[in-house]
Amino acid sequence: MLKRVKAIIDWSGIETVFLDMDGTLLDLHFDNHFWQEHLPLRFSERHGMPLDAARAHLLPRFRAMEGSLQWYCLDHWSRELGMDILALKREVEHLIQVLPHAPQFLDKLRAAGKRLVLVTNAHSDALALKMQHTRLDSHFDAIVSSHSFGVPKETAGFWQSLHAIEDFDPAQALLVDDSLPVLRAARDYGIGQLIAMRQPDSHGPVREIHEFPAADSLSEILP
Repeated sequence: MLKRVKAIIDWSGIETVFLDMDGTLLDLHFDNHFWQEHLPLRFSERHGMPLDAARAHLLPRFRAMEGSLQWYCLDHWSRELGMDILALKREVEHLIQVLPHAPQFLDKLRAAGKRLVLVTNAHSDALALKMQHTRLDSHFDAIVSSHSFGVPKETAGFWQSLHAIEDFDPAQALLVDDSLPVLRAARDYGIGQLIAMRQPDSHGPVREIHEFPAADSLSEILP
Protein backbone atom coordinates (compact mmCIF):
# COMPACT_ATOMS: atom_id res chain seq x y z
CA MET A 1 0.00 0.00 0.00
CA LEU A 2 1.32 3.45 -0.93
CA LYS A 3 2.10 5.85 1.86
CA ARG A 4 -0.26 8.80 2.20
CA VAL A 5 1.10 12.16 1.08
CA LYS A 6 0.66 14.61 3.95
CA ALA A 7 -0.29 18.23 3.36
CA ILE A 8 2.70 20.47 4.05
CA ILE A 9 2.47 24.18 3.23
CA ASP A 10 5.19 26.81 3.22
CA TRP A 11 2.97 29.67 4.36
CA SER A 12 5.83 32.16 4.14
CA GLY A 13 5.76 31.73 0.37
CA ILE A 14 1.98 32.22 -0.03
CA GLU A 15 0.36 35.58 -0.84
CA THR A 16 -2.93 34.47 -2.43
CA VAL A 17 -5.12 31.57 -1.33
CA PHE A 18 -7.67 30.17 -3.77
CA LEU A 19 -10.33 28.07 -2.09
CA ASP A 20 -12.92 25.79 -3.63
CA MET A 21 -16.42 25.86 -2.15
CA ASP A 22 -18.20 22.49 -2.41
CA GLY A 23 -16.16 19.71 -0.86
CA THR A 24 -13.56 22.09 0.58
CA LEU A 25 -15.41 24.67 2.65
CA LEU A 26 -18.92 23.21 2.37
CA ASP A 27 -19.97 19.62 2.87
CA LEU A 28 -20.42 17.95 -0.52
CA HIS A 29 -23.14 15.79 1.05
CA PHE A 30 -25.73 18.43 0.08
CA ASP A 31 -24.84 18.22 -3.62
CA ASN A 32 -24.43 14.45 -3.66
CA HIS A 33 -27.77 13.96 -1.92
CA PHE A 34 -29.49 16.37 -4.28
CA TRP A 35 -28.23 14.85 -7.54
CA GLN A 36 -28.24 11.21 -6.45
CA GLU A 37 -31.37 11.10 -4.28
CA HIS A 38 -33.62 14.15 -4.22
CA LEU A 39 -33.70 15.06 -7.91
CA PRO A 40 -34.27 11.44 -9.05
CA LEU A 41 -37.11 11.21 -6.51
CA ARG A 42 -38.80 14.35 -7.80
CA PHE A 43 -38.19 13.25 -11.42
CA SER A 44 -39.79 9.86 -10.71
CA GLU A 45 -42.82 11.55 -9.14
CA ARG A 46 -43.20 13.95 -12.04
CA HIS A 47 -43.07 11.20 -14.67
CA GLY A 48 -44.82 8.46 -12.73
CA MET A 49 -41.95 6.01 -12.86
CA PRO A 50 -40.13 3.91 -10.26
CA LEU A 51 -37.23 5.61 -8.50
CA ASP A 52 -34.72 3.09 -9.90
CA ALA A 53 -35.94 3.82 -13.42
CA ALA A 54 -35.55 7.55 -12.82
CA ARG A 55 -31.98 7.06 -11.64
CA ALA A 56 -31.22 4.85 -14.64
CA HIS A 57 -32.58 7.57 -16.92
CA LEU A 58 -30.73 10.46 -15.28
CA LEU A 59 -27.32 8.98 -14.47
CA PRO A 60 -26.06 8.65 -18.08
CA ARG A 61 -27.18 12.20 -18.80
CA PHE A 62 -25.27 13.47 -15.79
CA ARG A 63 -22.13 11.51 -16.63
CA ALA A 64 -22.15 12.81 -20.19
CA MET A 65 -21.82 16.36 -18.84
CA GLU A 66 -19.21 15.78 -16.12
CA GLY A 67 -16.28 18.17 -16.34
CA SER A 68 -18.19 20.60 -18.55
CA LEU A 69 -19.67 23.93 -17.55
CA GLN A 70 -23.16 22.58 -18.35
CA TRP A 71 -22.79 19.99 -15.59
CA TYR A 72 -22.67 22.82 -13.06
CA CYS A 73 -25.33 24.98 -14.73
CA LEU A 74 -28.75 25.03 -13.05
CA ASP A 75 -30.29 26.73 -16.10
CA HIS A 76 -29.06 23.88 -18.31
CA TRP A 77 -30.62 21.19 -16.15
CA SER A 78 -33.84 23.15 -15.67
CA ARG A 79 -34.22 23.27 -19.46
CA GLU A 80 -33.11 19.67 -20.01
CA LEU A 81 -35.36 18.15 -17.36
CA GLY A 82 -38.25 20.62 -17.47
CA MET A 83 -37.95 21.23 -13.72
CA ASP A 84 -37.03 24.20 -11.55
CA ILE A 85 -33.69 22.96 -10.21
CA LEU A 86 -33.13 25.91 -7.86
CA ALA A 87 -36.58 25.43 -6.30
CA LEU A 88 -35.80 21.74 -5.81
CA LYS A 89 -32.48 22.62 -4.18
CA ARG A 90 -34.32 24.87 -1.76
CA GLU A 91 -36.37 21.84 -0.64
CA VAL A 92 -33.22 20.32 0.89
CA GLU A 93 -31.25 23.49 1.69
CA HIS A 94 -31.16 22.45 5.35
CA LEU A 95 -28.42 20.02 4.28
CA ILE A 96 -26.08 22.88 3.32
CA GLN A 97 -23.38 22.73 5.98
CA VAL A 98 -19.97 24.31 6.52
CA LEU A 99 -17.24 21.70 6.95
CA PRO A 100 -15.49 21.57 10.34
CA HIS A 101 -12.83 24.24 10.95
CA ALA A 102 -13.65 26.21 7.77
CA PRO A 103 -14.53 29.52 9.55
CA GLN A 104 -11.48 29.27 11.80
CA PHE A 105 -9.29 28.51 8.80
CA LEU A 106 -10.57 31.58 6.96
CA ASP A 107 -10.12 33.77 10.05
CA LYS A 108 -6.52 32.57 10.45
CA LEU A 109 -5.72 33.32 6.83
CA ARG A 110 -7.25 36.78 7.12
CA ALA A 111 -5.22 37.45 10.28
CA ALA A 112 -2.08 36.30 8.45
CA GLY A 113 -2.68 38.87 5.72
CA LYS A 114 -3.38 36.46 2.87
CA ARG A 115 -5.63 37.45 -0.03
CA LEU A 116 -8.62 35.08 -0.01
CA VAL A 117 -10.38 34.23 -3.25
CA LEU A 118 -13.25 31.76 -3.54
CA VAL A 119 -13.07 29.97 -6.90
CA THR A 120 -16.04 27.77 -7.72
CA ASN A 121 -17.79 26.01 -10.57
CA ALA A 122 -21.13 26.67 -8.87
CA HIS A 123 -23.81 28.42 -10.88
CA SER A 124 -24.61 31.92 -9.60
CA ASP A 125 -28.00 30.82 -8.20
CA ALA A 126 -26.45 27.90 -6.30
CA LEU A 127 -23.64 30.15 -5.09
CA ALA A 128 -26.11 32.75 -3.82
CA LEU A 129 -28.18 30.08 -2.04
CA LYS A 130 -25.13 28.70 -0.24
CA MET A 131 -23.73 32.08 0.72
CA GLN A 132 -27.16 33.12 2.01
CA HIS A 133 -27.23 29.97 4.12
CA THR A 134 -23.61 30.03 5.41
CA ARG A 135 -22.60 33.73 5.30
CA LEU A 136 -19.07 32.71 4.30
CA ASP A 137 -18.93 35.41 1.62
CA SER A 138 -17.88 38.01 4.21
CA HIS A 139 -14.54 36.20 4.61
CA PHE A 140 -13.39 36.70 1.02
CA ASP A 141 -11.65 39.47 -0.88
CA ALA A 142 -13.19 38.15 -4.09
CA ILE A 143 -15.62 35.43 -5.20
CA VAL A 144 -15.23 34.04 -8.72
CA SER A 145 -17.58 31.63 -10.49
CA SER A 146 -16.34 29.85 -13.59
CA HIS A 147 -19.68 30.70 -15.23
CA SER A 148 -18.49 34.30 -15.53
CA PHE A 149 -15.65 33.04 -17.76
CA GLY A 150 -17.64 30.47 -19.72
CA VAL A 151 -15.18 27.68 -18.89
CA PRO A 152 -14.87 25.38 -15.83
CA LYS A 153 -11.96 25.26 -13.40
CA GLU A 154 -10.81 22.02 -14.99
CA THR A 155 -9.53 23.97 -18.02
CA ALA A 156 -6.51 26.20 -18.66
CA GLY A 157 -8.89 28.89 -19.87
CA PHE A 158 -10.28 29.37 -16.38
CA TRP A 159 -6.88 30.06 -14.85
CA GLN A 160 -5.92 32.38 -17.68
CA SER A 161 -9.16 34.32 -17.24
CA LEU A 162 -8.71 34.40 -13.46
CA HIS A 163 -5.20 35.79 -13.83
CA ALA A 164 -6.58 38.54 -16.06
CA ILE A 165 -8.76 39.87 -13.22
CA GLU A 166 -6.69 38.84 -10.18
CA ASP A 167 -3.18 40.26 -9.79
CA PHE A 168 -1.33 37.28 -8.31
CA ASP A 169 1.97 35.48 -8.69
CA PRO A 170 1.15 31.81 -9.48
CA ALA A 171 4.32 30.70 -7.72
CA GLN A 172 3.11 32.39 -4.52
CA ALA A 173 -0.44 31.06 -4.69
CA LEU A 174 -2.14 28.12 -2.98
CA LEU A 175 -5.21 26.24 -4.19
CA VAL A 176 -7.21 23.98 -1.87
CA ASP A 177 -9.75 21.85 -3.75
CA ASP A 178 -11.32 18.39 -3.64
CA SER A 179 -11.30 17.89 -7.43
CA LEU A 180 -8.22 16.21 -8.88
CA PRO A 181 -8.93 17.45 -12.45
CA VAL A 182 -9.11 21.01 -11.10
CA LEU A 183 -5.87 20.57 -9.17
CA ARG A 184 -4.20 19.21 -12.30
CA ALA A 185 -5.29 22.24 -14.31
CA ALA A 186 -3.97 24.57 -11.60
CA ARG A 187 -0.68 22.66 -11.46
CA ASP A 188 -0.31 22.92 -15.22
CA TYR A 189 -0.90 26.67 -14.99
CA GLY A 190 1.87 27.00 -12.42
CA ILE A 191 0.01 27.44 -9.13
CA GLY A 192 2.82 26.96 -6.63
CA GLN A 193 1.17 24.96 -3.86
CA LEU A 194 -1.77 22.58 -4.07
CA ILE A 195 -3.77 20.73 -1.44
CA ALA A 196 -6.42 18.07 -2.09
CA MET A 197 -9.22 17.41 0.40
CA ARG A 198 -9.61 13.71 1.21
CA GLN A 199 -13.19 13.74 2.53
CA PRO A 200 -15.33 16.26 0.63
CA ASP A 201 -18.56 14.49 1.68
CA SER A 202 -18.88 13.98 5.44
CA HIS A 203 -21.06 10.94 4.72
CA GLY A 204 -18.59 9.49 2.23
CA PRO A 205 -15.26 7.69 2.53
CA VAL A 206 -11.87 9.25 3.20
CA ARG A 207 -10.11 9.00 -0.16
CA GLU A 208 -6.55 7.84 -0.65
CA ILE A 209 -4.81 10.56 -2.68
CA HIS A 210 -1.22 10.17 -3.78
CA GLU A 211 -0.96 12.65 -6.65
CA PHE A 212 -1.11 15.76 -4.44
CA PRO A 213 -0.44 16.68 -0.83
CA ALA A 214 -3.76 16.07 0.91
CA ALA A 215 -5.64 16.82 4.11
CA ASP A 216 -8.52 15.15 5.92
CA SER A 217 -9.58 18.48 7.40
CA LEU A 218 -8.74 22.17 7.06
CA SER A 219 -7.47 22.02 10.65
CA GLU A 220 -4.42 20.12 9.33
CA ILE A 221 -3.29 23.07 7.23
CA LEU A 222 -3.97 26.01 9.54
CA PRO A 223 -1.17 28.59 9.26
